[in-house]
Amino acid sequence: MTENSVLTEQPRSRAEDPDRAASTAARAEAVARVAREYADAVDGESRFPRETIDEARAQGLLAAPMTEADGGLDYSITELCRLLEGVGRECTSSAMILAMHYSQALCLTRHADTEWLREFTRKVASEGLLLASATTEVNIGGDTRTSTCAVRPAGDGRVALHKTCPVISYGAYADAILVTARRNEDAASSDQVVLVVEAADLQLERQRGWDALGMRGTCSESFELDATTSEDAMFRVPFETISAQTMLPGAHCLWASAWLGMATQAGLTARSVVQKAARKTPGTPPPSALRLAELEVQLQSMTDVVRSSVARYEAAYEDPETCESMQFAIAMNTLKVNGAEAVRQIVGDALVIVGISGFANRSPVSLARLYRDSIGPSVMVNNDRILLHTATMQLVSRGQR
Repeated sequence: MTENSVLTEQPRSRAEDPDRAASTAARAEAVARVAREYADAVDGESRFPRETIDEARAQGLLAAPMTEADGGLDYSITELCRLLEGVGRECTSSAMILAMHYSQALCLTRHADTEWLREFTRKVASEGLLLASATTEVNIGGDTRTSTCAVRPAGDGRVALHKTCPVISYGAYADAILVTARRNEDAASSDQVVLVVEAADLQLERQRGWDALGMRGTCSESFELDATTSEDAMFRVPFETISAQTMLPGAHCLWASAWLGMATQAGLTARSVVQKAARKTPGTPPPSALRLAELEVQLQSMTDVVRSSVARYEAAYEDPETCESMQFAIAMNTLKVNGAEAVRQIVGDALVIVGISGFANRSPVSLARLYRDSIGPSVMVNNDRILLHTATMQLVSRGQR
C-alpha cells in the first residue's frame, strides 16, 4: 500500500523523457486534486462530476489518447491507466467517466476511416469533447456484440436510427455518443457498426433516472435514443473488429486501473488506522496488524494482475492478430472479473480493519462511499455474463497462451 504518485513506473521509452513524465504527472495530479475536493458532493447529490471533467479538459486530458498530429497528448495505454489509478483513489465516478471516455477516444484514434471521422477526432482533441457510448440495448441481455436496432437511410447523405438503451452513462452530459447498431435493416444481429452522433443530432428521452447505491456520479440513466448523422460518421470497419482490438481490452484495462486506485486508497486508509493503534502500544502490534498484512497480499496480487494485463495490451496494441485472438479476449475478460471481485474484497476487508470509524459517513477515515462504489464493478457490467462468454470461448479453445 505504497503512496505512489499518480503516475509512476512508466515504460522505459516514456520514462526516458523527464519533461514528459513531469508534465504527465502534473496534469494527473491536478485532476485528482479536483476529484478529491468534490467527491463527497458528487456522491451526496448523485450528480455529474463537472468540476473534475472541466479540469481534465483544461489540462488537455480529454485528448490524452489522441495523437500529437491530431492535437492530442499521445498517451500510451499504460499512461492512461496510471492516470486513472490516481483519480480512482479520489472519486470513483470521475475515474469511471474518464475510463469510458478514453475507451471511445481510443476507438476514434485507432479506427477512424472516413474523412468525417478523422476530422471529428481532431475536433475532440481541439475542443476537449466528452465521449460516451451506447452499446447496450433492451432485450439483448447485456451482450454488446448483438443489436436489434438498425441504421436506415435518411436521405441527403445522412442516416438515422432509434435505440432503446437501458443505460448510457453520463449520456445527458456527453458532447457525442458512439452508438452501435446493425449495419442495415436486413443485417444479422451480429453484423454491427459504430456511428458517432454529436449532441446536436441526438434526441435523448430519459426513461429512468439514477439514484444508485454507488458510483452515483456516473449518471447511468436509461434513454430512448433517436439520432441522425452523416453516413460518413459511421465506421467502415465492423464493430466486431473495433471491439476486439480496442473497445473491450481498452475498457477492461482502464476500468480495472480505476478499481486498483480504489483498492489502493482503502489499503492506505486501513494502514493509517493500524499505525495509529500501534503507536499506543510500542513493541506490541495491535491485533489488526495481521489483518493488514493479509490485505497487503490481496492488494499486491491485484496490482500485479492489473498492471501486467495493461502491459500485455500495450505489447499487443499494434498486433491485430493477437488482439483478435481467443486467448487474448479470455485474458481481458479475466482481468475485468478479477479486478471487479478484488476491489470489492479489498475495500470490504479494509472496512473491517478500520472498524466503526470506517463505517461512518462523516469520519475522516470513512470508507462508506468507497465501499458502496466497490460493489458496482461486479454488477454494472455483470460478471456472470462475462464468465459465461469466457466459458463459451474456452470450450472451443485449443489452450494456447
